[in-house]
Amino acid sequence: MFLRKMRPSASPPTSSPTPIVPPPVHDRGWWRRQVVNTLLMVTGVLSAGFGLESFLLPGEFLDGGVTGISLLLAQVFGLPLPVLIVVLNVPFVFMAWRQLDPGVAVRTLIGIVALALVLALVPFPIITQDKLLVAVFGGFFLGAGIGMAMRGGGVLDGTEIMAIYLSKKSSMTIGDIVLVFNIIIFGVAAYILSIETALYSILAYLAAAKTIDFVIDGLEEYTGVTIMSGQADAIRRMVTEKLGRGATVYSGKGGYGTHGHQPNAIDIVFTVITRLELTQLKTEVELLDPNAFMVMHSVKETKGGMIKKRPLH
Repeated sequence: MFLRKMRPSASPPTSSPTPIVPPPVHDRGWWRRQVVNTLLMVTGVLSAGFGLESFLLPGEFLDGGVTGISLLLAQVFGLPLPVLIVVLNVPFVFMAWRQLDPGVAVRTLIGIVALALVLALVPFPIITQDKLLVAVFGGFFLGAGIGMAMRGGGVLDGTEIMAIYLSKKSSMTIGDIVLVFNIIIFGVAAYILSIETALYSILAYLAAAKTIDFVIDGLEEYTGVTIMSGQADAIRRMVTEKLGRGATVYSGKGGYGTHGHQPNAIDIVFTVITRLELTQLKTEVELLDPNAFMVMHSVKETKGGMIKKRPLH
């Protein structure tokens, strides 16, 4: 028998190595948002601390929410305000962690601790002794701080977290719960301190609430406008080309007008604009069709389309 030299069999083809995917790298826009949010948080905490230390605390006035309870306890029992703000907000931080989102809880804790540190370490001067100025500007700076912190993704008061939780357990809305909560606070303040102090505190609270709305919504509060006109195409072009806004055109029919029954087909233009653009829109529509019928209503929130929203966080 002859022994044949066996050639080594070819090794089975090996699969190509799996490419290593590098971890995702955040784009510049993400880092820019983080920097802006951090600056908003820092500015908001400093503004809130300024409103408290320079106005509300020297004037012995209160605010609504957990901050108001902290101010009340600090005045009645002489307890340190920074400690009260942290301790009284801790239950709401846990509530946010369990019921809402851990990210919300972490940002809430960071904002509250930062405010307590500012109150404890930063010496703010007393600006005025006038009670009206103290109430108005104390509420203004406190509201501006809370609003900027919310724009940066943080929370400086746990009242709304409590309101969100309770609204899920009852038929009351978030606004109703916050209102009842603050009525109790100001009622207790009127009984323990004085009616005058409670009234000035309500003024400070209203100033803070309006400032928060302005900081969050600003001048970009949107208005939905429905326009019914025989010049719908010209109005649509004006909205899209002159104002730079999007427009939606509906097909409809006229109802009962000044000249009787009008079943004629008519195009209906709908657009969403800011408050600053509303006057210009009405002027342009009047030039195109003085008889155009316009319906305007506030728009709480928008998403997508040509509306550019400012991110809160």
